[in-house]
Amino acid sequence: MAPQKLYAGAKLREMRNRLSLTQKDFAGKLGVSLPYLNQMENNNRPVSTTVVLALAQEFGMDVTELSSGDSERLISDMREAMADPVLAEDVPPMADLRLTASNAPALARAFLTLHKAYRQTHERLASLDEALGRGETRAQASPWEEVRDFFHYCDNYIDAVDRAAERFAGGEDMRLTVTRALSKAGVSLHMRDTEELRRYDDEAGALWISSRIPPQTQLFQMLLQVALLDQNDLLEATLDFAKFQTEEARAIAKIGLANYFAGAALMPYARFLAAAQEMRHDLERLSTLFGASIEQVTHRLSTLQRPGAKGVPFFFVRVDQAGTITKRHSATRLQFARFGGACPLWNVHRAFETPGQFLRQLAETPDGVRYISIARDVSKSGGTFGAPVRRYAIALGCEIRHADTLIYADGLELGTSEAYEPIGISCRICERKACHQRSVPPLERRLSVDSHRRSVLPYDVN
Repeated sequence: MAPQKLYAGAKLREMRNRLSLTQKDFAGKLGVSLPYLNQMENNNRPVSTTVVLALAQEFGMDVTELSSGDSERLISDMREAMADPVLAEDVPPMADLRLTASNAPALARAFLTLHKAYRQTHERLASLDEALGRGETRAQASPWEEVRDFFHYCDNYIDAVDRAAERFAGGEDMRLTVTRALSKAGVSLHMRDTEELRRYDDEAGALWISSRIPPQTQLFQMLLQVALLDQNDLLEATLDFAKFQTEEARAIAKIGLANYFAGAALMPYARFLAAAQEMRHDLERLSTLFGASIEQVTHRLSTLQRPGAKGVPFFFVRVDQAGTITKRHSATRLQFARFGGACPLWNVHRAFETPGQFLRQLAETPDGVRYISIARDVSKSGGTFGAPVRRYAIALGCEIRHADTLIYADGLELGTSEAYEPIGISCRICERKACHQRSVPPLERRLSVDSHRRSVLPYDVN
């Protein structure tokens, strides 16, 4: 099979603009002619091997970035948006979506923003719950969605924050390090029996942490407060760069960045990556080694996308008992539904039935890509009798070509087609014609209904 040609015009333009170079100067540094560079930037020519080598040698660029990035996510998101009934009559071919994602990513994001605004307005009007629309009249993405998309399109990796957390961690005991940092900031630390996980009093210079939560959660909350105090300038600069639309989104994102710092300090990048590779991503061993929860370890694995030192590209998701996705990220080609729940055939839903156990699943999506997925419940106690328990399930997975790096793949029949369960993104955009768990018809397919016969579904998908 001939090697796939690499078209990365948008990436080349982005890099040139970041370096403040003219096309002529950039072409000179890459050792190509000006017309040739212009053709590559407009995707009229593929990026040559000479240019790839020049990018690595001249600019130290991680050349894997040329073929990664958010193109696949943009294609998946646009395809889902195009499946909306309002657009179903004029769905462009996949080739057009790929051209838009690679040649005009800004236009693709603008379209997705517009579609999200439309959906939010439509859902508000259709809703019978008065609370959903109370005091809200603008048609725009919710602050929560805006922040989630920010991390999603950053590949869930924030370089400056990650490196700052790694420097903070050093090589000492983390609890001692964080206690010293709080003391240096003039903050006294107190433990108290309360359902409130963390409370900081700026005037009193006091931090209270709940004694009901597990030790790893206590340490995480202490690190989060250190981030808000000691790394405030870095967090604010990152927020300025993100340019959120509302103050609510900015405030949510700041907590998200502080959480990111806490996780990155608890599990410093280089040490954590080396340990994950050595232990073949054994979540329990990593949890013990770094004093972190299974969910914290799983989420951290999904952030290991530092240029030049990338880990396995994982997807990570957390769902509640209703199947609603509460956290999501994918560095793989697998993308999650932006609206509604995840595919019911996915093992993450079965994790609630087997508390405390890891479930393994070999799965294949409609595009033919195969994955290995590990799922487990992560119920969170209220810390006292009678307190409500928050129940979630998490899933971590990667494409099957990385299976040898996972201890969870041992003993599975990776080469047997029958071992792979068919899963999708969500029913309304899934192309599978015969699925016993389908909840709604696919919007991109025509249906035929025969009143004289009935199979698993009351219709046939053409």
